[in-house]
Amino acid sequence: MSERDAPIGIFDSGFGGLTVARAIAELLPEEQLIYLADTARAPYGPRPIAQVRAYALECLDRLVDYGVKVLVIACNSASAAVLHDARERYPVPVVEVIAPAVRRAVAATHTGRVGVICTQATATSRSYDDALAAAPHIELTTQAAPRFVDFVEAGITTGDEVLAAARDYLAPLQAQQIDTLILGCTHYPLLRGALSYVLGGGVQLVSSAEECAQETYRLLVRRGLTRTAPGEPTHRFLTTGNVEQFETLGRQLLGGFVSDVGSPFATPARGDAAPLE
Repeated sequence: MSERDAPIGIFDSGFGGLTVARAIAELLPEEQLIYLADTARAPYGPRPIAQVRAYALECLDRLVDYGVKVLVIACNSASAAVLHDARERYPVPVVEVIAPAVRRAVAATHTGRVGVICTQATATSRSYDDALAAAPHIELTTQAAPRFVDFVEAGITTGDEVLAAARDYLAPLQAQQIDTLILGCTHYPLLRGALSYVLGGGVQLVSSAEECAQETYRLLVRRGLTRTAPGEPTHRFLTTGNVEQFETLGRQLLGGFVSDVGSPFATPARGDAAPLE
């Protein structure tokens, strides 16, 4: 297989990165995807950064074993923890979710007041603050919103509980009169309806998932890595946790996009691979 025809490797701690995978599939419908979710150890958000780094690198190592041509870290917590290490560690290019979303937010805001909702790990890392260091005119307000991840992982994307949590988390951002909100966790686009309802029409939502997909498209085209092989692409979905549960919830959240879920332990591409611990 040529490098151009190798799959795109996508990693997330759980289900949120499926929003990135679907966005990439829509932009690059001829590409093959391998999606690896570390659901056995999710969520990453409440974990210490050092632990997130160790877990994420194990999973990214496994994706590289499958011969991918690019790694997409479809998780804000993992991006904050491992990006520098990953770009030095792997022979393939690495795309993450933070910088593309920041660039879009800077271009979108009219007032300079930008908010970001994210996991506690991402908030603690101050990765969005660092990414905005070159834009001193931007006033960033960060709000950790951990319950949103719990809702999505349970297949709950609307209802009174979601709306109540949205009002609670978004109130400090509304008090700062933001006009742009970065969805700083790839789970959050699945809650876009509730977020838009609470915020109203005056706040633009920037999806880190969609911006990551756009960055992946640009990278493949710029480096001449788009797929040339004939025939329909096939996608693989792998989870370190319960395969049946992942497929059931994946189908509930994203319909027929998720299918044929397997385990990364069952069929390593190159030699034998020990289970993740």
